[in-house]
Amino acid sequence: MLASFFVVNGAKSALKPDQFVDDADPIAQRFVPLAHRVAPPTFSNYIPDDTRSLVRYVGIAQFIGGLGLATGIGRRGCSTLLSLTMVPHVVASRSPKGASPEQRTAARSIMLRNVALLGAVLLASRDTEGRPSIGWRAQQEQERLSRTASRQRRQLRRQQKQTRKAIDKQAAHLGKGARKGLSRVTDSLESAIG
Repeated sequence: MLASFFVVNGAKSALKPDQFVDDADPIAQRFVPLAHRVAPPTFSNYIPDDTRSLVRYVGIAQFIGGLGLATGIGRRGCSTLLSLTMVPHVVASRSPKGASPEQRTAARSIMLRNVALLGAVLLASRDTEGRPSIGWRAQQEQERLSRTASRQRRQLRRQQKQTRKAIDKQAAHLGKGARKGLSRVTDSLESAIG
């Protein structure tokens, strides 16, 4: 359902950009010079200078992002792309200075819609569809290994205690046998001598 907005509006912007040029021109006048300054030269060469082309490219990006979101193919990447295309829409939906109360109300309504759409695609870009992220899985594996190591350490300590008791018992038993043997040898020697 979220993707339908982007597919329809993206197709309109890509196929008929002229109807959006007037609304997008103030944003394009600010965005294009900033993008040329900030973006690396290899990327900034692809940023169009005219508003019509910019509207068309944003429309294509929204159409492709909407299709990806709808089909689930590259869903997280497409959602991120859609969130990037929504930023100019949010900025452009501010009410102009000196606007009447009716114009401010209409602009506020559009801005709230754009902010809601931006938030929705940001959430979609973070959604893992019930599959845990790599970081979460790594943390769970670390906790599991820690529990296993603790369990094995306790087991080894128990085995060490049992082994020590068995050795002590054998030493005590051997000690008795050795004393008896020594006593017999001593008795034999005494009887042989005496």
